[in-house]
Amino acid sequence: MAWLLFGIFFLLLFLNVPIGIAIASAAAIILLMRDGISALSLVPDIMYASISKFTLLAIPFFILAGVIMEYAGVSKRLIRFADALVGHYKGGMVMVTVLTAMFFAAISGSGPATVAAVGTILIPAMLKYGYSKPLASGLVASAGSMGVVIPPSITFIIFGVLAGDKLNVTIGKLFIAGIVPGILMGIGFYLAAMVAMKMKEKRGAVAAEGVSASPDREKMTVREKFKAFLDAFWGLLMPFIILGGIYGGVFTPTEAAVVAVFLD
Repeated sequence: MAWLLFGIFFLLLFLNVPIGIAIASAAAIILLMRDGISALSLVPDIMYASISKFTLLAIPFFILAGVIMEYAGVSKRLIRFADALVGHYKGGMVMVTVLTAMFFAAISGSGPATVAAVGTILIPAMLKYGYSKPLASGLVASAGSMGVVIPPSITFIIFGVLAGDKLNVTIGKLFIAGIVPGILMGIGFYLAAMVAMKMKEKRGAVAAEGVSASPDREKMTVREKFKAFLDAFWGLLMPFIILGGIYGGVFTPTEAAVVAVFLD
């Protein structure tokens, strides 16, 4: 039955059926073949039991918080603040991209939401300062994966709901466990991007992309940096409110997601 299940699933994918429908259809066909029409009566009960968990409500709320931040312009303010801090260094836009992805991941908890929010702004900006298209798009796409690790990670929430009781771990502990790996991922992405640019320069594949030879742009004044900080203040404060509230026992991860939506 297992090979038939996967065979039907991949056949439906080959026919361009949406993945959710393909999964449901393959499972329904196998149930009908094994137990007949009466087996379908179990489907609603299984579906309800699988999703009727209060903690899972955190997922749509965190994603909604990220979407609101994008449309409210908070992501642009975070990018400008990161640019004010490190944009004047050599390879500054690489650091801006990594820092902004970390900030946004700590709010939305979602890799795709992070890429969607910052990609449309940072990729054109990197191209403007002379970075190659493969480097710009690759860095933004890969940096978004930090949303899977940096709390409040949606992946950690799902794992905590499904296996937390069996493994005796809570979502709060999973969030704490993701802080240091998330920071190390950010450092790794920056170093990998810089090494890639150095290798291209040595091979002569591209001209010195305006990165190693000179800073990306002029250094901002203290007043400009302070203004950028004030504009991004609430966006920067949000991860501390969310994670501080969870670790301090003020609210649960689900309640923290709702708080994030209202703070936006």
